[in-house]
Amino acid sequence: MSFSARVFNLLEGVGIAFDSIRANKVRAALTILGVAVGVFTVVGISAAIYGINRSVARDFEAAGPTSFFIYKFPIDFNVCDGSDETCPWIHYPALTTAEGDALARLPTIRGVTTHVGSSATFKYKDRQLRSGLLDLYTPGWTDVDGGDISPGRSFTYAENETAARVVLINDLMAERLFGDMDPIGKFITINGQHFRVIGLYHYKASFLGTPGREGGDRPRAIVPFESGRRHLSVWTRWADMTVKPVDGVPRDVAMDDVIARLRSIRGLGPAEENTFFVTPQEKLFEFWNKLTGVFFIVMFVLSAIGLIVGGVGVIAIMMISVTERTREIGVRKALGATRWTIMWQFLVEAVTLTGVGAAFGLLFGAIVTWLVRSNTPIEATMTPFWIAVAVAGSALTGVLFGILPAMRAARLDPVEALRYE
Repeated sequence: MSFSARVFNLLEGVGIAFDSIRANKVRAALTILGVAVGVFTVVGISAAIYGINRSVARDFEAAGPTSFFIYKFPIDFNVCDGSDETCPWIHYPALTTAEGDALARLPTIRGVTTHVGSSATFKYKDRQLRSGLLDLYTPGWTDVDGGDISPGRSFTYAENETAARVVLINDLMAERLFGDMDPIGKFITINGQHFRVIGLYHYKASFLGTPGREGGDRPRAIVPFESGRRHLSVWTRWADMTVKPVDGVPRDVAMDDVIARLRSIRGLGPAEENTFFVTPQEKLFEFWNKLTGVFFIVMFVLSAIGLIVGGVGVIAIMMISVTERTREIGVRKALGATRWTIMWQFLVEAVTLTGVGAAFGLLFGAIVTWLVRSNTPIEATMTPFWIAVAVAGSALTGVLFGILPAMRAARLDPVEALRYE
């Protein structure tokens, strides 16, 4: 068969496929919807995960490539039912600012920031936020965050030690409480306690934010650690720490020093296990990859269900098409059309049906990706790889589920087909 003949058969198959869609609207809609759901699931979830991964990577970069983290709890997927066997760490002592200060005095450590996250009610005059984010930090917290303060300033070591009632707020909180007014120097209430705004904190919204706290896409305030503990009664038993080694000191060396000092502070013997968890960035990335792996499994399951639904629709439409065009197939065979020509034509029709579904799936995926990117801190992006995977999956669905009707059409006896009424 010449190239021009193949192109003609391809275009003819596409045209007939659209005629089948118009003639069998309900079945075609089922097919298109199933494939669209499958394609949308692939491109939608992959776009979200891609954006989240970029955001998480940026957050870790803000903390510094050699920084590591200390938690009371492990970063893993272990199931905790409250028993000593599954989660003994529940009984571990909380991390304290005194321990952070001791670690900061190590010659291999540049700085340690202790943090705990909470929520609170914020109010300025008649404007109120019932549930904003509240973060407690020790001085030097700006070293582990990628944002900036302007206008205003951060709190000092003296303000933290004396539990001064000072607060920094982010752009969203300033907008909600003050509108177009300058918030610097004004007093707001946090859970009924008066705090003076000393800085406006600009934080690039992200999915996770700096490890240990939530992102900057919600109204958020930062107060000195001691101020939150003494005046706001924030529960600090789940505090975490971010540790920065001195420039040029290998991270593993700094981690060993931190572990040794914490064990010494807590009086742990050589045979006793650590009552804390020192976690490098790779461990957090490993945990995150496992988590995203679960999302990918869900993605493939949902997309497979959608493509199977679409495939069933392909079989139904194509079988009807074979039956309705039996005489036409007989005429084509009588005029010299080969089995391969007939099969090719019907496969083109099947792939066209799933291709229409894929086009709708990509369109919906692009719209949702744009909405997510525009209205959330997730930098969702449809990547060429996953677009290709989705399109290839839809084409494969058309071939696999269209092969049976195509083979049936190709095997029709021309004489019997011409007699068909």
